[in-house]
Amino acid sequence: MLSSTLLLTLLMMVGLFFFIRASVKDRTQTIKLKSNQSRESTLEQVQQYFARRTYQIASVDEAAHQVVFEGFVRPSLFLAIFLTLLTAVGLLCLALVLAILFPSLGVLLVGLVLLSPTAGVFYWRGAARTEKVLLQVEPVQASNGTSISLLTVVAHRDELAELQRSLPLIPSE
Repeated sequence: MLSSTLLLTLLMMVGLFFFIRASVKDRTQTIKLKSNQSRESTLEQVQQYFARRTYQIASVDEAAHQVVFEGFVRPSLFLAIFLTLLTAVGLLCLALVLAILFPSLGVLLVGLVLLSPTAGVFYWRGAARTEKVLLQVEPVQASNGTSISLLTVVAHRDELAELQRSLPLIPSE
């Protein structure tokens, strides 16, 4: 019975380790969107959107119709605290199981909980980074002869979702 509890606790710790590691993982995606407006108007709208989101233009390639935006992404204080608490609970569970197995080390094993702030520090250092957004706007002729814009955006998935909510853009096939 005790060996299965130890095995489950160790599996929980492995899952917690990968959960903490995934908290700083890059989640960049590429999406294609259409706009019924001209290239210039669409580019102006998107530039204003990213300016409101505290991104600055890093580079412009007129020949390729590309603009690169850069902005600093702050880590979430809530998530840092949450990961620290989650790690404290996980380490406490591990310490209790090990204390049952090794009663002479009981009090020392509870000291494992003191390692829990390292999870919050790991997240805080890894999540604080400069994000880049690559935007390419190309004019395209629609089937009815009107000019529309095709946007290709490479950015963090949360930023892409917010962009789609904020601007009248249509997902492209």
